Amino acid sequence: MAWNEPGGNSNNQDPWGGRKGGGRQGPPDLDEALRKLQDSLNGIFGGKKSSGSGNGSAAGGLGLIGIALAVLAALWLYSAVYVVDEQEQAVVLRFGKYYETVGPGLNIYFPPIDRKFQENVTRERAYSAQGQMLTEDENIIEVPLTVQYRISNLQDFVLNVDQPEVSLQHATDSALRHVVGSTAMDQVLTEGRELMASEVKERLQRFLDNYRTGISVTQVNVQSAAAPREVQEAFDDVIRAREDEQRAKNQAEAYANGVVPEARGQAQRIIEDANGYRDEVIARAQGEAERFSKLLTEYRKAPEVTRERLYLEAMQEVFSNTSKVLVTGDKGQNNLLYLPLDKMVAPRDGTAAPRAAVGGSSSDLGARIANDLQSRDVRAREGR
Repeated sequence: MAWNEPGGNSNNQDPWGGRKGGGRQGPPDLDEALRKLQDSLNGIFGGKKSSGSGNGSAAGGLGLIGIALAVLAALWLYSAVYVVDEQEQAVVLRFGKYYETVGPGLNIYFPPIDRKFQENVTRERAYSAQGQMLTEDENIIEVPLTVQYRISNLQDFVLNVDQPEVSLQHATDSALRHVVGSTAMDQVLTEGRELMASEVKERLQRFLDNYRTGISVTQVNVQSAAAPREVQEAFDDVIRAREDEQRAKNQAEAYANGVVPEARGQAQRIIEDANGYRDEVIARAQGEAERFSKLLTEYRKAPEVTRERLYLEAMQEVFSNTSKVLVTGDKGQNNLLYLPLDKMVAPRDGTAAPRAAVGGSSSDLGARIANDLQSRDVRAREGR
């Protein structure tokens, strides 16, 4: 029944269940809820249940304070306990001063007295940069590069430099401009990038070590440099001209590699032929000299026999090279003309034909000539 219906006790009851002029000023449900909560907590912690209204309000306030303290303690414990992974480290500051570096595992610190900085010290991080800069020969080019780094000393990374990664960017820009400014444009655009990357890495690491940033540079990759877009066409023409020059050099080297070895081979062949001819002439001369020396020795032993033998050998050599032989006899005798038909009918190509002779073979003719010469020599000696 509503509180303002006719017949109801509207003077002594309000909509919240309180009596007019009574001591209860708030909704009875809130007081009841607080009382039940207090009773539950007292039951948990071994306290007595509340019996009076005044004592219930005081006990309810204490219960709320205890709940708040318990919640705060739980939150503090939750924030104070932390886990460091295998790839991480943590630096703890106590009263703003370095206290310790914590390794992997379950750890605890005491905020707000302590502060914690936890970072991954094994992960490779990358930073990319690009800018226009002048080369040694006063050309403007754009050089993009990527720097790969990791945290080598977490204490220095946290404490020594404010925003160490920003310092890394500034140091990278300085090192790159220094190296590009001392390098010619051709080296930057072509084969000098690896050397330039090595120099940038060395100079950048020296800067970071001087600043004590706790950063270790693992790799610097200088990508393909290019000219600004305003002068890109002119640079393309220069590159094409350089390629044409290199192609012409390669063609010339290929031609030289084909001609020079051939010429050297021909020259070597001529030299070998000349050496062979020289050795042949020297050997023939030495053989003739040796033969003459031996003939001289034999001639001194038997001059007549040696003279006759030399004469016969000379005549045999002469007769073997002629096609007609004329033999003269003694006084009053007719001369004998010998025609070796085998040599006369020989083919022009130099092949040997069957040897035939009129009146006997060439060996018989030689024998007759030798006998005739000997008889003439004997008669000449007797006439003396």
